[in-house]
Amino acid sequence: MTEIPEASPAVTDIDALLVALRPKLHRYCARMVGSVIDGEDVLQDALIKAVEALSAAGPIGNPEGWLFRIAHNTALDFLRRRKRQEALHSVAEVDMMADQLDAVLSRQIASASLRTFMRLSVTQRSSVILMDVLGCSLAEICAIMDVSLAAAKAALVRGRAQLRKYADEPDDAPQPKLSDADRKRLGAYVAHFNARDFNAIRAMIADDVRLDLVSKTRMTGKAEVSRYFGNYSKVSDWHLVPGLVEGQPAVLVFDPNEPNSKPKYFMLLNWSADKVATIRDFRHAPYIIDGAEYLV
Repeated sequence: MTEIPEASPAVTDIDALLVALRPKLHRYCARMVGSVIDGEDVLQDALIKAVEALSAAGPIGNPEGWLFRIAHNTALDFLRRRKRQEALHSVAEVDMMADQLDAVLSRQIASASLRTFMRLSVTQRSSVILMDVLGCSLAEICAIMDVSLAAAKAALVRGRAQLRKYADEPDDAPQPKLSDADRKRLGAYVAHFNARDFNAIRAMIADDVRLDLVSKTRMTGKAEVSRYFGNYSKVSDWHLVPGLVEGQPAVLVFDPNEPNSKPKYFMLLNWSADKVATIRDFRHAPYIIDGAEYLV
């Protein structure tokens, strides 16, 4: 983990720090909860908690570690609420070395799917993500997870072993696909958007439509959200395609100037009575596509 110099009694520029660390924090949260979308929700909760706790935090010698500790605890809270958390068993204090991996195995672990990470216990998942995906040291892992060195080593070794085992299993899961209804309405939205027919798009949205332009702003109502479409009309770095993200109907956004590249980001739409009720646009949070499972 990149070392940040010690701060004075409080982190003087919390906004700049949060912007700089947001992609890295999201990568951790997404792998902890098994979803890039839920990971963004966890991240937003963690950032709110960090801002609220700052005034009472006193001297923060390691701001990055402090933020990761908040993100870690927020992810655990999310897992408890969702009732998917596996039982947290205390790890035996065993003398087990947790050496750095060779480059090939490290890349394999870093690229493991979110669903694969979710098969690990919480402690194993957290320790593997922190070291093999984010590059934390064992000391940093102990501080973030609030566990002993022996417990962190044990969780890391066991988590790595499980991931290697899972990597050898055949992937025979059926591929999800858009329903006919979703393909029809997403296709109409995308076709009008790509044609820059934003008047037709405005006719598709509800009067009380809500927009979350993630990491940027929120808008409510057709009049406010209309400005959002106006901003898209001024740029040309997008081409929309209907698809799926983590099994959910989504609009994948590609850069037309970069053929054969992966999506830059995506949008999620919710519908009510055949009108677009909510729009969640990740244009200003492109890190969310990292690790996302998507299909066109």
